[in-house]
Amino acid sequence: MSHDSTKKTIVVALGVCLVCSVLVSTAAVGLESIQEQNKKLDKIQNILNAGDIEYNSGDAEELYENKIEPVVIELSSGRTLDKNEITPELQPENFDIKKLSFDPDYGTDIDPSKDIAQIKRRPRFMIVYEVTSETGGIEKYIMPIYGKGLWSTMYGFIALGKDLKMIEGFTFYEHGETPGLGGEVDNPNWKKLWKGKTAYDHDGEVIIDVIKGKVDPTNKNSGHQIDGLSGATITTRGIDQLVKYWLGPEGYGPFVEKMREEGHNEEV
Repeated sequence: MSHDSTKKTIVVALGVCLVCSVLVSTAAVGLESIQEQNKKLDKIQNILNAGDIEYNSGDAEELYENKIEPVVIELSSGRTLDKNEITPELQPENFDIKKLSFDPDYGTDIDPSKDIAQIKRRPRFMIVYEVTSETGGIEKYIMPIYGKGLWSTMYGFIALGKDLKMIEGFTFYEHGETPGLGGEVDNPNWKKLWKGKTAYDHDGEVIIDVIKGKVDPTNKNSGHQIDGLSGATITTRGIDQLVKYWLGPEGYGPFVEKMREEGHNEEV
C-alpha cells in the first residue's frame, strides 16, 4: 500500500470517528431531558405506590402535585425545617440520599452499635411526603427508608397512616437482591402484606417484625408480623432491621413522636 493510500485511510477513519462522536453527543444531549423526566416520573410513581394511591400513568404527576406535600425534617430533633432553611441540596427535586449521606455538611456517621441497617452514614435531614385529604388534613406519611440486604443496599418507602401507628404501604424501588429469592421484595402480593400491620405499640415502641417463615394468623402477634421471604434469610433479616432502624429513635422516631405531641394523629 502506498503512502498516499495509508494517509487517505487514516483521514477517512478519523472522519468517521468524528461524525460518530458528534452523533452520539447530540443524541446524549437530546435524550438527557427525557431521561430526567422518566427518572422523576419513576420516583413519583414509587411514592404513590408506597402510599397505596391509585393512579394512571398519565395522571401520576398531577395526582402527586395535588395530594402530596414534601417536607424536609431534621432527623435528630424531628422538627420540620422552615422554607428559608432549605438549601438547594435539600430541595425535594434535588434531594439525593446517597450524595447527602457522604456530604460532610449534610451527612453524619452512625454509631456502629446502633447501625442495625448497616448503612454506616445517613443524611442529617430527610424528606417526608405528607398525603393530604380533600379537606386538607394529613391522611398518610410516606417516608424513604434504606438498608443492607444480602447483595445490595435496598432503597424504598414506607407509609404510615394518620394515626402514625398503622402501615399503609411499603415498596422498594432499588435493590440488587437475587431474583426469585430476595428479589421477591418486588412481588406485589408480598408488598400487600404490609398494609394494615401495626408499626408501633401504645407506648411508641417499634413492634413491626419481618419473621422467618409464614405468619400464623392465630398468633396474638400476627397483627405486627410480616411473612419472611422464602429462601432469603439474610434479605429478610435486612428488611426487618432497616425498617426497625428507620422507624426507631435513630430514624423517624423523633418526628413521629413530635407529630403525636402536636396532635397530628387521632390516637395518642
